[in-house]
Amino acid sequence: MSTPLVTTTREGRTLVIRLDREAKRNALNPDVTAGLDAALNELDDDPQLWCGVLTGGPAVFSAGADLATGPGEPTERGGIAGLITRRRVKPLIAAVEGLALGGGMELVFCCDLVVASRTAAFGLPEVKRGLVPDFGGAFRAAHLLPANVARELLLTGATLDAERAERLGFVNRLTAPGEALATALALAEEINRNAPLAVREALRLGGEEISGDETASWQRSNAAHARLLASADVKEGIAAFFERRDPDWSGR
Repeated sequence: MSTPLVTTTREGRTLVIRLDREAKRNALNPDVTAGLDAALNELDDDPQLWCGVLTGGPAVFSAGADLATGPGEPTERGGIAGLITRRRVKPLIAAVEGLALGGGMELVFCCDLVVASRTAAFGLPEVKRGLVPDFGGAFRAAHLLPANVARELLLTGATLDAERAERLGFVNRLTAPGEALATALALAEEINRNAPLAVREALRLGGEEISGDETASWQRSNAAHARLLASADVKEGIAAFFERRDPDWSGR
């Protein structure tokens, strides 16, 4: 049997969900999507679980979608990567060490709270490949970050280090290297000391104010992604990535 690419452990009423594809920088492929979907279904469905923590490895949280395979088909309950359009009722905390890039940052956008070590960095580098973030990041960045910072990440593909992210209010807890998971578990325990139904109602009300109805945003995002997939630049960007060279953009 193959080694699972997503593993889970229980810490009291908290489910720890770990991306475990370190050799491929926790890139999102169909097996990772299936594992994330199963783990998040477990969190949703088990009444003994009140909170979740999503984490990766010590060097990389996730480098995003696997450019060779893609993330696989969207799941029935979670959408892309088993999480991106999931309707959750229980709090989910991201515990980030190292890089969270592209789809990896978009997974963090799906979480309700963010704990990051000082080694963490966040980014949306899709423009470097001729694309835009198509897991919701193109519009969710503007909900969760100051507008000009969102534009900076989207237009330059640069990374946002954890200390700046904490100053901007994106990161809730900043930790020493190696301490993100332990701090996230402590934060989860703080949440779990409260009445679970009240926590879920507060989460729902706050989430609706922050995100609202994303239907039109998804339509615009999907249309933009389709236009770019038909371009010569996206073919060049992906080829340059695999050939480890600078892309030669044509603007077509």
